[in-house]
Amino acid sequence: QVQLVESGGGMVQPGGSLRLSCAASGIIVSRYEMRWYSQAPGKQRELVARITRNGRTYYRDSVKGRFTISRDDAKNTVLLQMNSLNSDDTADYYCYADPPDLRYESPYWGQGTQVTVSS
Repeated sequence: QVQLVESGGGMVQPGGSLRLSCAASGIIVSRYEMRWYSQAPGKQRELVARITRNGRTYYRDSVKGRFTISRDDAKNTVLLQMNSLNSDDTADYYCYADPPDLRYESPYWGQGTQVTVSS
């Protein structure tokens, strides 16, 4: 059974930092493209960042230079370091695993972790 378990969310003041973790079981994260999505209240879920199997990274324009996605293969975990947070970053954040071939395997979602940026 595959599980993606996010942690690290919480409330932080503007300008602060948080580090989100996505601990995977049942899959090896290095064999998947791993992504973080955010969903703000009343809005659609949007891609925040992704890391490919070979380690290439991509970021949404609004988080470039502030967020860093990384992968800890030894811990089978994907991280999202979020710095210089602002109120627009307030959202639920979800971890997502994209399989190598969607013909044979469906993607996986975590349950989400809430991030609130407020003074």
